[in-house]
Amino acid sequence: MDLTAIIDHLVEDVERLTFSSPVAFVYNPLLYARAPLQAYVDRYARQGATTLLLGMNPGPFGMAQTGIPFGAVDAVRRWLEIEEAVDLPPATHPKRPIEGFGCQREEVSGRRLWSWAREHWGTPDRFFEDFFVWNYCPLLFLEASGRNLTPDKLKADERRALLVPCDAALRSVATELEIKQVVGVGAWAERRAQAALSDLDLPVGRVLHPSPASPIANRGWAEQATRQLREQGLPVPGG
Repeated sequence: MDLTAIIDHLVEDVERLTFSSPVAFVYNPLLYARAPLQAYVDRYARQGATTLLLGMNPGPFGMAQTGIPFGAVDAVRRWLEIEEAVDLPPATHPKRPIEGFGCQREEVSGRRLWSWAREHWGTPDRFFEDFFVWNYCPLLFLEASGRNLTPDKLKADERRALLVPCDAALRSVATELEIKQVVGVGAWAERRAQAALSDLDLPVGRVLHPSPASPIANRGWAEQATRQLREQGLPVPGG
């Protein structure tokens, strides 16, 4: 099964799910931002990467806009050299519109991650020879206020139902790409990888999440990420 088929199956599975309050809106960029996501997969998923960098779920100004994990608009357009048409979800919160590549807000986490990759690898082709970046959950959840609600904060039964297709998709992605090691970007992604991939006997580690909500990440995320990855025996070129 190739990544396109894996995405199609994941879309089918998560579209069957329902969510109740405090979830007021659910965005699925695998559907409305499929064109840039497909360009990302077609161009970079077969570069030979053996390590998967695994994020949690889309951010409102990143993957929710561009369809690409940690997809800060400027980094996707200028460094990954991807810019494709983005449609609209069936319903959007007025405070969280989908503007695609016209979005003027910057996802700091995405800017930090892709700037770090550019600094150490220079070109996307070189970076994707070592790493592939993916998100565990494809859905963005918003409260009625427009506040982002991460998957770990869902009601327990709704969260359990979501984990089933996300676990299956992660196993399929790791198998399809012949991944040898997984690094969760943040503790929750690490825990989900450990649970989903326990039968594959893959090493699972963690790197600090680049979120600006983290005081530690705001004190030189790139340097800390480099050190953490090297401590896990992973290749990070340069200084």
